[in-house]
Amino acid sequence: MPRQAQHDIAADRDRLRRHRVYRWATVVLALEAWFIVAPFTGRSPWPSLPSTDPLILVPVLFFVVLIVVLLGTQVVAGRSPHLTYRPEQVDVRLADVLGIDPVLEDVRRSIDLFQTHRRFAEQMGGTPRRGLLFEGLPGTGKTMTAKAMAAEAGVPFLFVSATSFQSMYYGATARKIRAYFAALRDAARREGGAIGFIEEIDAIATRRGGLLGSVATTDRGPITSAMISEGTGGVVNELLVQMQSFDQPSRGARLVNRVVAAANLLLPAENQIPQITPVRAPILLIAATNRADSLDPALLRPGRFDRRLTFATPDVHGRRELVQHFLDRRAHEPELGEPAVRDRIAAATSGWTPVMIEHLLDEALVNAVRRGDTRMSYEDVEKARLTEMVGLGQPVTYTEHEQLLIATHEAGHAVAAWLVAPGRTLEVLTIVKRGEALGLLAHSDTEEIYTHTSSELRALVQIAMGGLVAEELFFGDTTTGPASDLAAATRTAAQMVGAAGMTGSLVSFQATGRDLVEAVLADSAAREQVEELLEDARRRVVWLLSRNRHLVEALRDALLERHELVGDEITDVLVEASGTSRRVPSDGDPTTAHVA
Repeated sequence: MPRQAQHDIAADRDRLRRHRVYRWATVVLALEAWFIVAPFTGRSPWPSLPSTDPLILVPVLFFVVLIVVLLGTQVVAGRSPHLTYRPEQVDVRLADVLGIDPVLEDVRRSIDLFQTHRRFAEQMGGTPRRGLLFEGLPGTGKTMTAKAMAAEAGVPFLFVSATSFQSMYYGATARKIRAYFAALRDAARREGGAIGFIEEIDAIATRRGGLLGSVATTDRGPITSAMISEGTGGVVNELLVQMQSFDQPSRGARLVNRVVAAANLLLPAENQIPQITPVRAPILLIAATNRADSLDPALLRPGRFDRRLTFATPDVHGRRELVQHFLDRRAHEPELGEPAVRDRIAAATSGWTPVMIEHLLDEALVNAVRRGDTRMSYEDVEKARLTEMVGLGQPVTYTEHEQLLIATHEAGHAVAAWLVAPGRTLEVLTIVKRGEALGLLAHSDTEEIYTHTSSELRALVQIAMGGLVAEELFFGDTTTGPASDLAAATRTAAQMVGAAGMTGSLVSFQATGRDLVEAVLADSAAREQVEELLEDARRRVVWLLSRNRHLVEALRDALLERHELVGDEITDVLVEASGTSRRVPSDGDPTTAHVA
């Protein structure tokens, strides 16, 4: 941004600073003059206190204290609950906020418009932005971005949580909102600009209904009927009104205008005294929510929240920056400094927020401490990730037969994935009990993709069948273990049949508004297609595993020995057992599949 673009805010702040210095200098000089002149006139520079009878003073003081307490209760109940951070107190800048690349350009543009508000309005005739709405999952950087914007603009940051506006006293919520916006206007006039931030605004700005409308529910529980009536009749309306009050004159200007208006009543029309024209305070209001669909529509129109920015979970490039940022600040083994390993962590955390990635690495450090080390390893990171995804592992206490069966089941999944899905990375293979899972295979796309082809979805169904088929081949019977695998395979097959048009029919069952799996299985023709997909997947996996029993046995034995294999440990066993690189069948037909 050109240097000229920053003159509005910076010039106003410097001008207001000089005025404050002049005012204080005048007061100090006046006091100094009084203390110098008073002794020459025979007066004491300090005021003398009148003598008062204690019998009169005590009751007077009692009633004064009582009045102060009563009035103070009302004042405290209606005071703004915000916290003010000056620019020098904020230690984060936009360069420190990672993973927000999709909205970063719009954020910078909003700062530029805020900093050049006067030129934009007076010279260009535009209307400066009043508000920004940040929506997105918790932990995606909304609050940090707002703080960074205030620091970049060099103005105070007034932070408030919407829940702190709520009060047990009827009408106090609206008074707190008025007090907050008054504090915003005062800060903007005093500092040349201000940025306000309301966290979780959905707590006070849900859709308005009737006085006896339906009960609203927040993340913190249901809202009481008194809060609803005040919200529908007052709180949301007060918020809407206050968002239009940025150009409201100051208290001093209002007092002067009242005096001028009274004087003008006595003056002829041609001699009227002009009143003080209000000047719009340079304020940018930012609100954050993860439930934007529940907000009152009047808040989202231009003139209130002019821009709606969605903070999505970071893509693989954003996660790679976050992994780099967090790892560089934590003790780790040299292997975690390798770009390929960091790329792998970024790829394995698809859909994770920045806070989740930071917490993952903190948990990895905890794992390092538990094993008596001061630096985390890649294995610590993978164990922490597995804990975040599935839960804490429990000691293996299976019977010998059950342990053998579970190891065979999980090995069947891994071998099927290795054979049919070259585009997936095998991450963790374990027979350690976590929650309800007796064992599991964690695998993900090698590269981050947002759509899947028909062949990729068929491969997912085949991977889900691997455990069932391994039990059949090695034990001649099946257990209840594959129940969750069959549920996952059925959901994938239902998506192919009823939503993606991958089996011939282009009818979408999503259009019914019902649950997709329920709608597909309720239709006889669609159910037959699902059954055919599942059976084809099962037949192909039977063909593959029966010809690669030695791979299943190798992984099974490794699991029985170590209980858990991470990353390359899985593929190393398979490569050693096969004596070659990864086996990739040429297509989905067992008659043409081969060992590479």
